[in-house]
Amino acid sequence: MNNLQVIIKNGKFLVESREVAELIEREHKHLMRDIRGYIEVLNKSHSPRLDSEKFFIESTYLNTRNQVQPCYLLTKKGCDMVANKMTGEKGIIFTAIYVAKFDEMEKSLKNEPQPKLPTTYKEALQHLIEQVEVNEKLQLEGKMKDQVIKELKPKADYTDMILKNKGLVTITQIAKDYGMSGKEMNKILHERGIQYKQSGQWLLYKQYQGKGYTHSETIDITRSDGMTDVKMTTKWTQKGRLFLYDLLKVNNILPDIEKEYSYQTSMLG
Repeated sequence: MNNLQVIIKNGKFLVESREVAELIEREHKHLMRDIRGYIEVLNKSHSPRLDSEKFFIESTYLNTRNQVQPCYLLTKKGCDMVANKMTGEKGIIFTAIYVAKFDEMEKSLKNEPQPKLPTTYKEALQHLIEQVEVNEKLQLEGKMKDQVIKELKPKADYTDMILKNKGLVTITQIAKDYGMSGKEMNKILHERGIQYKQSGQWLLYKQYQGKGYTHSETIDITRSDGMTDVKMTTKWTQKGRLFLYDLLKVNNILPDIEKEYSYQTSMLG
């Protein structure tokens, strides 16, 4: 019982309930039961000061079988509440550890230099990719925040949610950055040997497959005769978006924001 990982999310310092359970030598399911009890009492107060999310934030994690499991993220107030319910040496040690760790994180954050803001379209995409990777490591927390998980639901219920957590964008969204339609962008990529169309879906040629550029997604559709059906569509990852940026730039096709900058620079020169 000598370590604690603190994460920063939306400006809050948080620790995961699994880590707390390990530190206080309790089974996670028992700590989860206690936290749900605390939340029930807090919610009965109807006081903004006692909003349960100021103490405990619902979250999830993937177990070793890649199944979504519920957990909580505890704020410092949440740790205080758990510690106050403990007695003896374990409670004292846990309190000392989380107080010291939160204090260390706060001091570290104050001394951290401010991050450099992206100044180009490519830097912005790279920054976005980094953020997406961080979000994936947090394992669906943002996507799950509005869901109240009282019991574990079947894995199938979460399939779409897991897929949507990867920062996928449509070709139309990418094309807007370049001042063109999705149809025009698809045509350009086809002409340059990047993709081909099969059964109504744009697919990458073999040399570009398996690189994490795209992801196929199934969507429900209703046909003109009222019958329901499914359709496969291709969406691009942020890594794929950056790949397209480099590819198009070589062909002198720039996003609007860079075209404007180039124009202004030429006028000043």
